[in-house]
Amino acid sequence: MSIDAYHRLASLTLSGSHYDIGQGLGRQGARLVHGHLVKTHAWATVMAFRHNDRIRVARSLVEERYPPYWQELSGLADGLGLPFDEVFAWNCRGDVWAMAPDGCTTVQIPGPIPLIAHNEDGDPGLRSGCALASIIPDQGQPLTAFVYPGSIPGHTFAINGSGLVLTVNNIRSKLAGEGLPRMVLTRAVLDCATIDAALTLLSEAPRSGAFHLTLAQVGQSRLASVEFTHTNCSIAEIASPSVHANHLVHAKMASEPQIITGSSGSRQERGQDILDASDGSPEPLSILWDRERFALPIYRAQPDDPDTENTLATAIFKIGKDSVDWAVYDGAGSAARFENTCLKIATM
Repeated sequence: MSIDAYHRLASLTLSGSHYDIGQGLGRQGARLVHGHLVKTHAWATVMAFRHNDRIRVARSLVEERYPPYWQELSGLADGLGLPFDEVFAWNCRGDVWAMAPDGCTTVQIPGPIPLIAHNEDGDPGLRSGCALASIIPDQGQPLTAFVYPGSIPGHTFAINGSGLVLTVNNIRSKLAGEGLPRMVLTRAVLDCATIDAALTLLSEAPRSGAFHLTLAQVGQSRLASVEFTHTNCSIAEIASPSVHANHLVHAKMASEPQIITGSSGSRQERGQDILDASDGSPEPLSILWDRERFALPIYRAQPDDPDTENTLATAIFKIGKDSVDWAVYDGAGSAARFENTCLKIATM
C-alpha cells in the first residue's frame, strides 16, 4: 500500500509536568479532533454518557488516586480547546460504550528473545493526527507510545524507561461498571518499573471497562497476557506462539459476556491458521500484514471496514537481555518508519 506523505506517522517529543504533556498532546491533536472526531457518531454516542454516574465515579477515582493523570487530562482538554468533561468522557469511551472504535491484533512469540508484534487499528479519520510520542515527564517514567488525537497515552503500544513493553487490545465487554477508566489503568502501567508491579496494579484496581494487554520486559523471557473486565482479571504466561484479536480468549474468562465482531473473530481464526501452518517459526509481519480473507482481513485498509477501523501502525518489539529492539511501520510492506527511537532504558 502506498502512503501519502501527509499520512506518514509523525513523531512528537514532550517534556515537563503532566499538565504540560497533556497540553502538548492536545495541541498536537486539536486539528483532527475539531475537524473530524467531534463530528463522528462515536463522539456523539460517548458524549451522551458524560454526566452518567459511571463517569462521575470515574472522575472521583482518578482525581483521588492518580492526580498526575488528572493533570494530563486537564492539559489535554486545554490543549484541545474543549471542555474537560467532554475530554474526560472520551477517555472513558470503552467503559461506557462496548462498540467504541478501537480494535487491534497482537502476535506473541515466546522464547529466549521473546517477541511482541502488534497492529494498531483505529478510526482512519484520525490517521494524520496520530504520532509516535516520546514523553519525558518531570515525575514518573519516560515512555514512547503511539498516541491518538484526543487521548492520553498508554492504550495502544508503548515502552517505558524500565524496558516495560505494553500492547493493548480492545475488549467489548457487556458488563462494564463503576471503577477506574481502563485507559487510565493502562496509563498507570506505563509508570510501573516491573511486570509484577503492573500485574498487581491491574488485578487489584477497581476496574470499569475491559482490555487485553501483552506485557514484556527487558532482561526477562516471560510474556504475560492479561485480560481484565469490570469483574474479573485473568493473567496467563504465553508458552507457545499465540495471537490475540481483541476479544476475550482466556479459559478463565469464558463466562464473561462480550461482543465479538465479525472482524475480530475472523482475525483470530486467520491468525491462528497461519500460526498452525508455521511449524513453530512464524514470521510476525506475515500474520499482521495478511489480507487473505478479503472481506475481513487481519491488515485492515478498507474504507468501509464494518468496525470503522483501519490499521494505522504496526510495531514489533524483540525483548533482549539488556535491550529492546523495536520498529514501527506505518504501512504494510513499507520500510520501518521508526526504529529504536531514542529512549534510555534502565536494565534490570
